[in-house]
Amino acid sequence: MNLYRSHNCNELRKKDDGKAVKLSGWVHRIRDHGGVLFIDLRDHFGLTQVLADPDSPVFKDVERVRAEWCVSIEGIVRKRDETLINEKLPTGEIEVFISKFNILGSAEELPLPVFGNLPYPEETRLKYRFLDLRREGIHKNIILRSKIIEFIRKEMWDNGFNEFQTPIISSSSPEGARDFLIPSRLHPGKFYALPQAPQIYKQLIMVGGFDKYFQIAPCFRDEDPRADRSPTDFYQLDIEMSFVEENDVFQLVEKVFVKLFENFSDTYTVNNNFPIISFDQSMEWYGTDKPDLRNLIKMMNVSDFFVSSDFKIFADILTKDGTQIKAIPAKGGGSRKFCDRMNKFAQEQGLPGMGYIFWRSNDNGDLEAAGPIAKNLGKEKTEKLRDFLGLSKGDAAFFLGGIPDHFNDIASKSRDIIGLELGITNTDSYEFCWITDFPMYEKNIETGKIEFSHNPFSMPKVDLLNEGIDPLNVLGMQYDLSCNGYEILSGAIRNHKLDNLFKAFEIAGYAKEEVESQFSGLVNALKYGAPPHGGCAAGIDRIVMLLAKEDNIREVIMFPMNQRAEDPMLGSPRTPTTEQLNELKLKKIDHDL
Repeated sequence: MNLYRSHNCNELRKKDDGKAVKLSGWVHRIRDHGGVLFIDLRDHFGLTQVLADPDSPVFKDVERVRAEWCVSIEGIVRKRDETLINEKLPTGEIEVFISKFNILGSAEELPLPVFGNLPYPEETRLKYRFLDLRREGIHKNIILRSKIIEFIRKEMWDNGFNEFQTPIISSSSPEGARDFLIPSRLHPGKFYALPQAPQIYKQLIMVGGFDKYFQIAPCFRDEDPRADRSPTDFYQLDIEMSFVEENDVFQLVEKVFVKLFENFSDTYTVNNNFPIISFDQSMEWYGTDKPDLRNLIKMMNVSDFFVSSDFKIFADILTKDGTQIKAIPAKGGGSRKFCDRMNKFAQEQGLPGMGYIFWRSNDNGDLEAAGPIAKNLGKEKTEKLRDFLGLSKGDAAFFLGGIPDHFNDIASKSRDIIGLELGITNTDSYEFCWITDFPMYEKNIETGKIEFSHNPFSMPKVDLLNEGIDPLNVLGMQYDLSCNGYEILSGAIRNHKLDNLFKAFEIAGYAKEEVESQFSGLVNALKYGAPPHGGCAAGIDRIVMLLAKEDNIREVIMFPMNQRAEDPMLGSPRTPTTEQLNELKLKKIDHDL
């Protein structure tokens, strides 16, 4: 028999009555019932109730222990009385009478409670993450993460993919975020970079003739933290395929993701037909390129109703180039209290307010439009607007005006709040959609220069070598997968034509020599029979966050950084020693200078 246990703490059942057993684990909870000491003993697998009475030779030892002491026991399994069965526990039909007791590791006073999963300051939880990981909720999340990754790996292998590992020490590449740089000891003054993604490597794997690649890849980006984004590192399901078009990638991803989410989604439904929405459509309807389709509300352009109207605020806005008036229909939102609350929300977001109309019954029981907009717009136009929006008595519409890029973010958040508060959003489902036709380029407002707006290695939908092409009208073969308001996957068909790739970078201000220098490996590879290829990368952390029904990504990462990109547990980042700096031929300077 093993020194520490014959069974785990989730294993014993009524059939084991009378067995001599060994168990080891942590003291989850202690209860004193009239002199009889009950301990809920916990290990990775579950809980078992063990007990000692005052006549037991180990009673005094048991009496000493406190929560989270690590102990081992030997004892006899006994069936519980029918009235004492705990149906909430798999082991709830038995208990173990302790005959031998051994303290394996005592514990100091706890800096945070393990029992009960009570809310606790995140900084404390991260500093004592090894204790936090014992808590039931996050422990389950980390196990869920492991099972999800196992499931993904099996699905990729079953679909004919091979898993290959790419280097961690690499060179810098423009992936849209800041690099983490590593100074080279052997080459003073030069730096490696941690890969933001295995982008170049996976393309080279395709040129190498391997056809289908995947990897659960670590990626490193020096980013500002958010609830759904780590500030330092993350893992992604990295995929690349040769001789494919967009639809081939879509079919694979839909097949894998529907099975994945159905397998781990409990009672949630999963849409198995992912709609394809263009970037422009998504921004027009939802104000974001990662829409939450559980919410059925679509925003609508109602500018025509306000051009030269008596509602001067919107009429004046529409005299300026590039402006719009958008409406957010709100079925069931037709009360002044709700409208005032949404107006206050807009003010809290930095806008002067959010206009509204709501429709109610007047004293005669007839339909009446209320609110300042309705009063100034006039009865006839207001009625046409109501008909256009498909609204009726008890409904409302909210309005935002200006340049859409300036108010879309608030409009999108307002749409989310309206959908949730009015019960329009189905909160028990996973709704996926593809977002396609992203612009390849955008103009930097400050410098006026043309820059890449997305993955620079994507295939444009037009031949860039043709004369007279406006870069701001060029769309890329780029796509994102959105689920419940989160972007969980991004990908593209790659630009495997060298002349076209040089031109793509030239438009963004990169000279040919610079591209050849920065991306020499890829440039050389594209000279030797590169196949058409494409793929994607899906965020493992966000997938687990969705399936665990968490709102914060740090709840599904074993050892995350805090909001300041610090590790309170190990104390990183740290100041290097003088010896380390000397080895790297680096000099420390005053960071305040």
